[in-house]
Amino acid sequence: MVPLVRELDPSAGPLQFFGAELRRARAAAGLSQDQLGQRLGYSGAQVGKVETGERAPSQDFAQGCDQAFPEAGGLFGRIYLLARRWDGGYPSWFAEWVDSERRATSLRSWEPLLIPGLLQTADYARAILAADPETAEDQLDELVAARVERQAIFDRPSPPTLWAVLDEAVLHRLIGSRKVMYDQLLHLADTSCRSNITVQIVPAEIGAHAGLLGGFAIANFDNAASTVYMESPDQGQTTEVASVVRRLSLTFDTLRADALPRGASRDLIGKVAEERWATT
Repeated sequence: MVPLVRELDPSAGPLQFFGAELRRARAAAGLSQDQLGQRLGYSGAQVGKVETGERAPSQDFAQGCDQAFPEAGGLFGRIYLLARRWDGGYPSWFAEWVDSERRATSLRSWEPLLIPGLLQTADYARAILAADPETAEDQLDELVAARVERQAIFDRPSPPTLWAVLDEAVLHRLIGSRKVMYDQLLHLADTSCRSNITVQIVPAEIGAHAGLLGGFAIANFDNAASTVYMESPDQGQTTEVASVVRRLSLTFDTLRADALPRGASRDLIGKVAEERWATT
């Protein structure tokens, strides 16, 4: 029996365009997905997911494709770079995590520096995005809209649960203006009242703790392996590697144990809003 091959629409988006071109080049070279994966340093399954548009290629993956198919003249690197402007406000390396958020039944998020994107106000998001030297002024509205639109997952009939744990320093870091911070913290406190959203704060008095090395998030699904997103100074990384998921799940549980209870966390958020950021 000949296996079914999923048809791709290259015009559906940058991931599908990249995947269609990759499949075409691989087939022309007479390579299987496993064989190409060996050349790239990825599994055949990962190659398959990129080909079907289910997984966003990393820059390293795109560069590897250009090396594997030199006759393409650097096509895959160009698609990758162009995709950063075609992706509706998301960098291509972040697209896989956005898809994970949409499919997740529950999400766990740790943030030592900023309010999580799923809980940001538009003004707070704008201030963060505008601070990136690579953000063009004409892109800013689109980027802000894309970040806020991610929050629509909580308006679905069956929304995912979110457990967000933040370092107290996040509440004291000036982002934008005093008014932006005041409005953001009130929004955070209000949102934490929703039955499916829990926000906890790790108080400053804890001192050194397990989450100081960086933020991460974990997406859980009904019938699939959990996915982790890890922040970095350059590009975030999304992975399903079981050992990484286990390690960060343990880290999250440790941070949650250090955090204030839900009600006390909400009280602290409101206190910092009024005492530090309220304007007269």
